[in-house]
Amino acid sequence: MSFSDLKPLIRLLADGQFHSGEALGAQLGITRAAVWKRLQSLAQLDLPIESQRARGYRITGGLQLLDEERILAGLSTEAGALVHRLYCFDEIDSTNRFLLQQGEAGDICVAERQTAGRGRRGRQWFSPYGCNLYMSIRWHFHQGVAALEGLSLAVGVLLAEALQALGLTAVELKWPNDLLCAGCKLGGVLIEVGGDLNGDCAVVVGVGLNVDMEHTLARLGQDIIGQPWTDLRQQGFSGDRNELCSAVMQALLPAVRDYPAYGFSLYRNAWESRAALLHQSIEVHAQGGVINGVMLGVDSKGSLRVRTDAGETLFSGGEISLRSGR
Repeated sequence: MSFSDLKPLIRLLADGQFHSGEALGAQLGITRAAVWKRLQSLAQLDLPIESQRARGYRITGGLQLLDEERILAGLSTEAGALVHRLYCFDEIDSTNRFLLQQGEAGDICVAERQTAGRGRRGRQWFSPYGCNLYMSIRWHFHQGVAALEGLSLAVGVLLAEALQALGLTAVELKWPNDLLCAGCKLGGVLIEVGGDLNGDCAVVVGVGLNVDMEHTLARLGQDIIGQPWTDLRQQGFSGDRNELCSAVMQALLPAVRDYPAYGFSLYRNAWESRAALLHQSIEVHAQGGVINGVMLGVDSKGSLRVRTDAGETLFSGGEISLRSGR
């Protein structure tokens, strides 16, 4: 069944209240049997559908659906002027992939659900319908990728500051691209580049933030993500995803545009002030094995500084991951 068939039903159930099959059928102009079939299809979207005899059906906890007009209305004049086009999809394979394949500077893609969301190192990004923020921003640069060193770390700083303005004061940053709260993963950043790596190139900044996953994961099982996680609701965020989407765009658009002029050095102190594992024992997992040391911070280009038995060592991006040491 297509999304166009399911969307009217989702919007009726988004209020989180019970609706009888008869009432849903009357509002949609279909039979109760057709309503039941569509409800079965909604289960494929990982939506927490609840049914109770004599009361009907509801989406547990309700949904706050994305609204293009509300998102754009929440932007300042400066940030709004930088938006070329806002794509708002119900379902897409990957917001990053979409903008890598097409688009102009200032194009932004958001989606209710990703069927092939990606994290760093090719990992799958769990992307249930209507629960989180999946956003990608495309921008064009003429200086090549060398001018963009440390961009993923800078984006982490900007996201943490935007979340702080919304009331979340305890966001930490884990090198190179994770956002944490209380030691649990809250979100992540994925930077991808197309075009001439030494000249004109298109950069896509992908952002994933967990917003409200409790009801969905209560049905699917908490271990589907494979690591400790949290979301904005658990951390006290009471706004909706449109407000959040506007705040993220507001923070990122001017900063991404101006990044080659300032580089990561502008964000280095702010990143280290929020750094998880700073001055702690860590394990650096690279292709050559595991390196133990103490995290010293980052340099002006965003490379990880680690004190090892051999002295201070720098690690840049690529197939590297960071874990707490023993």
